[in-house]
Amino acid sequence: MILIWATVMVVLFVHAVYTNIQKRKRFPPGPTGLPILGHLHLLGKNPHQDLQKLAKKHGPIMYVRLGLVPTIVVSSADAAEKVLRRYDHIFASRPHHQTSQYLSYGQKNLAFAKYGPYWRNMQKLCTVHLLSNHKIHSFQSMRKQEVELLIESIKMEAHHRVAVDLSAKITSLNANLTCLMVFGKKYMDEDFDKRGFKAVVQDAVHLAAMPNLGDIFPFLGVIDLQGFTRKLKDLSKVFDEFLEKIIDEHVEYHDRKQTKDFVDIMMDIVQSGEAEFQFDRTHIKAILLDMLLAAMDTTASSTDWILAELLRHPQVMKKLQKELQEVVGVERMVEESDLVNLNYLEMVVKEGMRLHPVGPLFYHEAMEDCVVDGFQIHKGSRTVINCYAVQRDPNVWPEPEKFLPERFVGSSVDFRGHDFQLLPFGSGRRSCPGMQLGVTVVRLVVAQLVHCFEWELPNGIQPCDLDIDEHFGIVTCREKPLLAIPTYRLKKQCKL
Repeated sequence: MILIWATVMVVLFVHAVYTNIQKRKRFPPGPTGLPILGHLHLLGKNPHQDLQKLAKKHGPIMYVRLGLVPTIVVSSADAAEKVLRRYDHIFASRPHHQTSQYLSYGQKNLAFAKYGPYWRNMQKLCTVHLLSNHKIHSFQSMRKQEVELLIESIKMEAHHRVAVDLSAKITSLNANLTCLMVFGKKYMDEDFDKRGFKAVVQDAVHLAAMPNLGDIFPFLGVIDLQGFTRKLKDLSKVFDEFLEKIIDEHVEYHDRKQTKDFVDIMMDIVQSGEAEFQFDRTHIKAILLDMLLAAMDTTASSTDWILAELLRHPQVMKKLQKELQEVVGVERMVEESDLVNLNYLEMVVKEGMRLHPVGPLFYHEAMEDCVVDGFQIHKGSRTVINCYAVQRDPNVWPEPEKFLPERFVGSSVDFRGHDFQLLPFGSGRRSCPGMQLGVTVVRLVVAQLVHCFEWELPNGIQPCDLDIDEHFGIVTCREKPLLAIPTYRLKKQCKL
């Protein structure tokens, strides 16, 4: 009897080992990891670049373990299409993220909310009431006025032949545009926090991208060895106090306003009860913070990167200026109505967003087991779309490391999520709903700055020597500010 039981146990053990080996064979390939740490030691300052290098060795669908978190990394256009089109319904959710718990009121915002009825209703509400083409068009005169103020401020500095901090100028412009669209008026830095908008937003973006032990090793979350939770609580308090003040102001002046901003619209929705789901002050704050962080930092960083590449490639700058001169002339500034006729500008913007996606990594979570390209992906696995690697995939982009706007001549590829080799706004259910607004602002600001000024690098810096080092984050920006000396080039003075 003992012999029989021993034989059965041996058979079961061998079967279990064999089954585990077979299952592991069906997992995507990946590098050798370490106990407990997994593959964390392979990621450095710019994890999107590190993951791209690993994918070149291990394949476009790769398995890594970040601490205790199994992660599938997608690094090619073909693999991205399989995940985001064929299995979009499975990968439409977001993984748990401690940052989102504190900065989006328990994942109540649009960017980090789990997929389900709540997210679908919130997406519909925001798309219809806040980000529709009609609503975007209604802010056109405001955008025009703020861009003209930017040009006027640069003209004053151009008179003295001093270098302009373009990064700071663009960030300030986008902060003003975002506040006007979302809150109905501009706010000074001291109205927000003594550190100012830019510093606090960048703190939030940086923290959101930092490896957090509480996410990687959930059992360490309570201990807060990095002080991560404390920092998130401090930041969330700053944002919450500011947003509470905004909502209180809108409640007080609601009946006296003729033009409604995003806050007014959401307050009306709360009172009308048309949201079809629980929608209260907390949800409003979560969406407002979404809008503030997404609209302000991503648009500014995209514009910054494109201008940097234009300064690095003077021949492209000249070609764009020639198009602007032919379409717009040198007697006036660019109008939004001109943008549809600026084909080369469109190519420049596409190429800038291809080469420098400001959101290099998109995080998804598998909602059920599935098999992608023959590889087993388990429910709950974190899936990362490495947009940086996808958009530099040599199988679809000749000379992918070069800035070549002409690659889009005669091409129908755009960034709306249907062409998986170009995904700066994602694709499928979780693509960015603010894409049209973001693209409009980027095109307008780039066109205006290139049309109104000649630009020269300071201190004798040659175009090829201008650095393009990245500062990784949920939004990846330039490591150093972009400095350039402007010379006004229009014949007619702009009127404010």
